[in-house]
Amino acid sequence: MLKTGRTWRTAFVLAFFLAGALALARPLQAARHPQDTGFLNRTLTLNGAVHRYVVYLPENWNKDQTWPVILFLHGSGERGTEGLDQTQVGLPAAIRLHPERWPFVVVMPQVPFNHHHWTDPDMMAVAMDTLGAEEREFHGDPDRTYLTGLSLGGYGVWEIARDNPHVFAAIAPVCGGIFWSYQPSRWNEQTTLPAEYARVLRRVPVWMFHGADDPVISPRQSALMYDALKAADGNVRLFDYAGVKHNVWDKAYNNPDLPHWLLAHSLAADAHLLPAAEHVLVPVHPVPARVNPAIYDGYVGEYEDNGVTQITVFRTGDQLFQRNRIGEVTELLPENANTFFYPSGSTTRLVFEHDPAIGAIRDVLSRDDRHEEHWERKH
Repeated sequence: MLKTGRTWRTAFVLAFFLAGALALARPLQAARHPQDTGFLNRTLTLNGAVHRYVVYLPENWNKDQTWPVILFLHGSGERGTEGLDQTQVGLPAAIRLHPERWPFVVVMPQVPFNHHHWTDPDMMAVAMDTLGAEEREFHGDPDRTYLTGLSLGGYGVWEIARDNPHVFAAIAPVCGGIFWSYQPSRWNEQTTLPAEYARVLRRVPVWMFHGADDPVISPRQSALMYDALKAADGNVRLFDYAGVKHNVWDKAYNNPDLPHWLLAHSLAADAHLLPAAEHVLVPVHPVPARVNPAIYDGYVGEYEDNGVTQITVFRTGDQLFQRNRIGEVTELLPENANTFFYPSGSTTRLVFEHDPAIGAIRDVLSRDDRHEEHWERKH
């Protein structure tokens, strides 16, 4: 009996310490498996149909706080059932370029091929249900929920916002409108329909983006909504981009002010929103600075990277040009005395850097919104 009792007590002690060790191990194990961030695959079942979609979590996401949420609606070219194509264009692409600008949970549903429009009631239900599911799962802040979309998704922004005016703290339709190309008869109501939307959305801040030369969705669509919201004492901005056709979404979502503008609005603050209206025609490029063309002589030459010539800079009269590796010639316009841009409206800048030690230009810095390169001047 004594031997049996010792065996029992020994087993009890071992079991006790083993249980304690397992309990201590659980937090350590959990710590080794934090919540995945980035672009995460999700599914939603609605009315018996499975819808694949994606939610984005910023790298510093944690469950100890609430997070602003964006519902993003893609364009017609990203329709499908795989739940992925909608993450390649527009806002998702801008997030990949500059994740530090977008501290939001972003919900990205998808329209399947057998549906054509975000304005279909069943597709609006999918969008709102995916939004609700991810707000619950990832601690979304109901006071800071936003809506944006491009092209086909721009149509959806107006319709979903009109049906849910107290859900979104701000909306940003990109090359969208309320006169659907798939229902042209709506244009017969152009004198009344914008006012109907504006009456509902006058307390919702709106920032619209449109290409001034858009041949797909007329910029007049945004202009009519701007006029209607302004007349209704709404809070509205419209940025028309000169020389831009349908693809205005790259400029819209790469505008660093957009995420700041969204975060500046909340449902609580919207209750005290003041009327405001701003219509801006964004030029293709800045107005060139006035500089003395004589300084161009100091910039002329070949600029290379590891012995390979990247550009050749030359002067013709009072103009400065570059020739690239494949022989294309482009004028360089001065932003200031040593920084130049391209007439195409590219974000790339060339900065000629002076070396006091040699009393001349040492190299040129080529930089854009993503990266920069130094090319040494060939002597």
